[in-house]
Amino acid sequence: MAKKKSQSELHCIYCGRNELEGASILPSPNMDGGVCIDCLEAAANMLGLIEEPDSNNSTASRARAKYHKTNPGAATVAASQSPKKVPTPGEIKDFLDQYIIGQEQAKRYLSVAVYNHYKRLDQPIDDNGVEIEKSNIIMVGPTGTGKTLIARTIAKQLDVPFTIVDATVLTQAGYVGEDIESLLTRLLQAADYDVKRAERGIVFIDEIDKIARKGDNPSITRDVGGEGVQQGLLKLLEGSVVNVPPQGGRKHPEQPMIAVDTKNILFICGGAFEGIEQAIAHRLNSSFVGFSTGEGTKRVDRDNLMQHVAPQDLRTFGLIPEIIGRLPILTHLLPLDRNALRKILTEPKNAIIRQYEKLFEMDGVKLIFRPDALEFIVDKAIEYKLGARGLRSIVETIMMNAMFEMPTAKPESFTVDSDYCRLQLEAAHFDAQAV
Repeated sequence: MAKKKSQSELHCIYCGRNELEGASILPSPNMDGGVCIDCLEAAANMLGLIEEPDSNNSTASRARAKYHKTNPGAATVAASQSPKKVPTPGEIKDFLDQYIIGQEQAKRYLSVAVYNHYKRLDQPIDDNGVEIEKSNIIMVGPTGTGKTLIARTIAKQLDVPFTIVDATVLTQAGYVGEDIESLLTRLLQAADYDVKRAERGIVFIDEIDKIARKGDNPSITRDVGGEGVQQGLLKLLEGSVVNVPPQGGRKHPEQPMIAVDTKNILFICGGAFEGIEQAIAHRLNSSFVGFSTGEGTKRVDRDNLMQHVAPQDLRTFGLIPEIIGRLPILTHLLPLDRNALRKILTEPKNAIIRQYEKLFEMDGVKLIFRPDALEFIVDKAIEYKLGARGLRSIVETIMMNAMFEMPTAKPESFTVDSDYCRLQLEAAHFDAQAV
């Protein structure tokens, strides 16, 4: 019987690669050699036995097949997407207005950036050598003001692959966590592993403030979750060819990679930047407490310093200058006032109250929120400084017992007033939880 050869000895008789070089080889019966999967695919394509793949990257083709095997509905969703007319900035903002209350400046910035992204992708060759560079965006605003919601809402209207990733899971290469390149894996999945289509996509990086430099001075040691991640993001934001692991996670030498060019990928970053107001106040020669008679200080709205945010404030907070330069468009989201919170409860298409009315309607119960109940919910959200995200947690606490009882009792209607809201929050000890 023939002696089994090692991985380094077993090679493809056509291309010469062995298994240690990443080739998946089908051995011959006598174990003298074999044929790798890539060469088999090439031979089948030449003979017309299988259809030519959408991409020249056979690794992407295999990753697509594996992804559809574990996600059966993905192929149907991808196939159902049809080309759409490029929306104008006004059309994009009108769509955002249906779901998001306020934040006019942020919606305008995002609408223009996305529209210019489309135009840049379709840019004709200019004899004068003018090449439009992409303008990545960074959004700064308190938690619960709608940064992620704006990104998700834009995804509903766009005809390019779109994904949202979290910067907090990223670390420097070689440390526990995910490599920076792995954030493009989700974009590939959104594009059905069509590399060319993914290279025209949009990536929203959430919690960008969590990778800020931990100290004021450049680190002399490894800052694996801060400055190190920022350094790794530079090549992605500016544009380069990146080797992406098909299934995400860590890269290892024998793993097949998919080459993705990030030159035409638009990156939108968002973060709360908790405490950046102090840097803004210091720059504006203002302060949170005390009195001042200076003319410059009088012009500063100390209740909303976020509207004065500038690139130098991001540097003070902990972002390195190189990454700030690759995020040229800086916009802010305003803290939500009482009027905005009240509208968020009822006016958007996907308003919180409408969602609960739909839930009760599915059980044959008409849910009625009295105006005093809505005012009570808004008061609590302002009191606990929870923002729009806090509205959902307050309403969920109030409606928990009703959602437990109504499917069994099935009354014709159920009315919620301020007294009922107060009793439910007290019974759930919500005040203690919020503190």
